[in-house]
Amino acid sequence: MPVTSTTRASELDAHSRARIPFARLVRRIRALALVTACLAASGCSSDEGPAALGGDPENGRLLLRQFGCGGCHTIPGVAAAKGQIGPPLKGISRRVYLAGALPNTPDNMLGFIRAPQSMDPRTAMPDLGVSDAHGRDMVAYLYTLR
Repeated sequence: MPVTSTTRASELDAHSRARIPFARLVRRIRALALVTACLAASGCSSDEGPAALGGDPENGRLLLRQFGCGGCHTIPGVAAAKGQIGPPLKGISRRVYLAGALPNTPDNMLGFIRAPQSMDPRTAMPDLGVSDAHGRDMVAYLYTLR
């Protein structure tokens, strides 16, 4: 049976379709490598939270309760913090992003706690008037959550 232009086109289509998943995989691996490199370059590590900002983790745990953060979030180690409105904060120190788009660094977390709308205008998180010192303590505690 002779090979026609129609046959060749369908063979090419089948070949192209077979390569699409591999191309997506390569793009995802490249994106993951880029994110990993960016995080490594920024020096972000879950162990740096308290040291980088000079916060007191134990005071931060108490402040998270005092500011009522548990009304919206589930927070390990904070009494009555069983909120279901915001995301659970267990393991927040290991997340790549905060609020879905901000790289998870101590400075970004502090900025989001202190002035959430300035970091993400569409966030539902309220501005609670957290001072810089209190925010540093809160970040220090949150970075202990693994």
